Amino acid sequence: MKVIRTIAELRRELAGAPRPVGLVPTMGFFHDGHLSLMRAARAANETVVVSLFVNPTQFGPNEDLATYPRDEQRDLALAQAEGVDIVFAPSVEEVYPDGFSTTVEVGELTEPLDGAARPGHFKGVTTVVTKLLNMVGPDAAYFGQKDAQQALVIRHLVRDLNMPVRIEVCPTIREADGLAMSSRNAYLNEEERRRAVALSRALRAAEQTVERGDLDAEAVIAAARQELDEAGIDPEYLELRSATDLTPAARVNGSTLLAVAARVGPARLIDNTMLNTTTKSSSPTRP
Repeated sequence: MKVIRTIAELRRELAGAPRPVGLVPTMGFFHDGHLSLMRAARAANETVVVSLFVNPTQFGPNEDLATYPRDEQRDLALAQAEGVDIVFAPSVEEVYPDGFSTTVEVGELTEPLDGAARPGHFKGVTTVVTKLLNMVGPDAAYFGQKDAQQALVIRHLVRDLNMPVRIEVCPTIREADGLAMSSRNAYLNEEERRRAVALSRALRAAEQTVERGDLDAEAVIAAARQELDEAGIDPEYLELRSATDLTPAARVNGSTLLAVAARVGPARLIDNTMLNTTTKSSSPTRP
């Protein structure tokens, strides 16, 4: 495995690399969710590139950029164990040189949910993803379903800008008790960790409501909110949205996204489930 720090060296290395090339963009502090993306990329590509970059432009002024968990040596060992070929770990100055002033924005999809809760967040995401895709030139790029809105935004980004890359969205990976894996879970103390599981319990309660045949948004959200209330969690948002364009959904119709974000102690956590009227949703309590 090669660790590369500059764009010029990355391009030289990839110029003769076997194709197809798969890219896994990450901010590091790897958990099994990241590793599952690497495994998916390894299974389908001749060359696997993992980017390791804590992107400052997607953090707000009062967010956790300074304290975001980092452990590069551990990450490199885990990536090597998964058979990754290249880890691209640039500096901030390499990605955003002096005078950098260009941004990439996706429109309506970035306005609700995390877009409303974190102004400017998606502009940072779509700009850095565009840059990474231009730097690597992959055939496929791999993202997690836990960040459902981000995955949808990136699909539209590559479609709208005619980027020759396939976006693969892989299932959310969970702890045994259902908590979605996240680097920010490291912020939680023992009591907060127990409370945080209420997010996945809320999603399961919503799934069970749909399985019983009650498809109205009011009933679905009420069932989910009850689980959060019992854990003393006040969500930033808990919303039923169209899975294709994120417009508000009055009821579950086909595949409909239920998304939640909440602060538990110092950690801001997000989760979601796809509610479906034709088949039972897979329980978010399953690892």
